[in-house]
Amino acid sequence: MTVMESTTARTDTCATPKAHPRPGGEDRYTISEVAAFTGLSAHTLRWYERIGLMPHVDRSHTGQRRFTNRDLDWLAFVGKLRLTGMPVADMVRYAELLREGEHTFEDRQELLEATRRDVRTRIAELQDTLAVLDYKIDFYAGARAASEGV
Repeated sequence: MTVMESTTARTDTCATPKAHPRPGGEDRYTISEVAAFTGLSAHTLRWYERIGLMPHVDRSHTGQRRFTNRDLDWLAFVGKLRLTGMPVADMVRYAELLREGEHTFEDRQELLEATRRDVRTRIAELQDTLAVLDYKIDFYAGARAASEGV
């Protein structure tokens, strides 16, 4: 079972995953294929597995990792969490909670809500920074126009 599988009809997946390169049932990807598709290095994928962020990747009879579309969805979600600035330890904690089952919904929600608060704070800071940049750009555009006699 991958980290994204659930015993209920409701799944905990990324709302808008990328289209998969292969249809379900034919979705067995090597680590190099996943690296090419996700932009993550094979080293990073192995590290994710080692720290518990990408648990239980199926293996072929020769021991080669075989990723699925569900694994790709999970990696897309992890990528979104990385973009939020969520610490790796919190991402691993989220993955652990997910594996523990539905009784952890509240804990997972709290973790995501805290991350959303952090993201909104950063967005507000960036909007303030953007306003300063816009002011300076307008100032220089006006000064240049005045110096050119426009």
